[in-house]
Amino acid sequence: MTRGAVRETGPPRAAPVVPVGRPPWWLVLTALLVTALVSADLVTHGPSERLDLRVSEIVSDWGLRDTRGYPAVWVVTQIGGRVTILVVLAGLVGYLLWRRGAWLPAVRVLLALGVLTAGVYAMKHGFGRTAPAFPGSYFFHSDGVSFPSGHVANAVLMWGVARWQAVEYGLPPSVQRTFWWLSVVGPVATGVAMVSLDFHWVSDALVGAAVGIVLLGVVHALDELVLSRWVRARAGRPGS
Repeated sequence: MTRGAVRETGPPRAAPVVPVGRPPWWLVLTALLVTALVSADLVTHGPSERLDLRVSEIVSDWGLRDTRGYPAVWVVTQIGGRVTILVVLAGLVGYLLWRRGAWLPAVRVLLALGVLTAGVYAMKHGFGRTAPAFPGSYFFHSDGVSFPSGHVANAVLMWGVARWQAVEYGLPPSVQRTFWWLSVVGPVATGVAMVSLDFHWVSDALVGAAVGIVLLGVVHALDELVLSRWVRARAGRPGS
C-alpha cells in the first residue's frame, strides 16, 4: 500500500458539489473549430477584423485608461494573470501535499503550465498580431503578440485545473464553489476587462478562451492516459 494513498491528517473529504469541469469532446472540437475559423478570417482581413476595429473605436472613446476607474478594471484583468493564479495554485497544491500527502495536483499544474506556455506562445509568435495600442497601423508585425489573449487562456486552463483539484480531493463546498466561479466567470471577466481597456481585440479574447478549453481538454486527456497509468503517481489520489 502506498504511503500517499493512506496518509490522511486533514478533515474528512466533502462530497462534490460542482462538476470536475472536464470539457466534453464536442466542446473541445467546437473550440478547435472556432480557433481555426477566426484565425483564418483574421489572416484574410475578414469580418472578425472589422468587428475588432469597431469595438476598439468604441472603447477608445470611453478612455478608461485615463479615468479613476482604471485601477479597478486593471485588477479584474489580473484574475487571468499568471502571477495571481500561480499564487493561489501554490497554496492549493501545498495544502493538498501537506494535509493529504497528494503530489499529483502539483504534476497536473506543471503539465498545464507547460502546454499553456507552448501552445499560446507558439500562436502568438506564429501570427504576430499587434494589439490595439500598437504604434502605427499594423495588424501583423514581428513584434506582435496579441493573438490569442494569454490572460483569457490562462484563466480558462489554470482556474479549470484548480477547480478540478478542489472537487476531486473533496475540499469544503465553499472552496469548490469558489473555484467553480473562478473557472466560469473568471475568463469572461478577464476578457471583458482586457477589451474594455483596449489591451486586446475581441477576437483575441474569444480565441484565448477557445484555446484554453482545448488545452484543458488536453491536460485531462494526458492525465487519464499517462499520469493515471503511472502507478507511483496514484499516491494520494482519492480512492487509491
